Amino acid sequence: MTKLFPILAAAISLSIPECHAFVAPGSSRANGVRLGAKLEGREIEGALTPTNNFVLVKIAAIEDETEGGILLTGSAKIKKTEGKVISVGPGKTHQESGLLFPMPVVAGDGVVYGKYDGTEIDYEGDKHTLIRDDDVLVKFSGDELTLETADVVSDNILVKVEDNEEETASGLVIAATAKGGSKPSTGEVVKIGPGRMASNGEIMIVDINVGDMVKFRDFAGNEVDIEGGEFAVVKMTDVLARF
Repeated sequence: MTKLFPILAAAISLSIPECHAFVAPGSSRANGVRLGAKLEGREIEGALTPTNNFVLVKIAAIEDETEGGILLTGSAKIKKTEGKVISVGPGKTHQESGLLFPMPVVAGDGVVYGKYDGTEIDYEGDKHTLIRDDDVLVKFSGDELTLETADVVSDNILVKVEDNEEETASGLVIAATAKGGSKPSTGEVVKIGPGRMASNGEIMIVDINVGDMVKFRDFAGNEVDIEGGEFAVVKMTDVLARF
């Protein structure tokens, strides 16, 4: 009789309109436990799981105060392009060999991604974004991005860019952009990615060393601010020379 009660209760609740009196003891409904999650305001079954080489990232909170204590309002608030990895897909497969490319990040990693990358969604009441593994500029451990905790992925390198500012005879500092010049495209390599995987599954190691000075294509690097310093994430294919 005990085993029959949940079946009878379910049958009765379905057959009688607006009937909610019969709920099986110990069920998730009786205990108020939600089995699914909430996506864009609607209930879904189970957790949101990325596919292919997509990464689900919980976006970091918007900064509404500067380091100097000035409060920011409206559009002046600084929207971060970083967050915490919630879950990752299995990875993408090579079109010819069918080999699976391993994902460069895992749940719990902090990541920085491009300003225009990703698809923002509302998941479990918080802002999240779905980005590709190729969109990850820097990954880091812990709660804060520092040069010590930062790493680059694939065949990317992290470059501390040179300051192209010049000073006039009167002491005025002129930035490169004010002179009509291009963005800085030289600097010192401070971090190196593990390399890109070839079609046969082997990792093609980056032919650059930490401490090398490099020249890369103008506007090729993605700017990243780390501890107040200006850095650029550059793909090896965009490195023109080293010295």
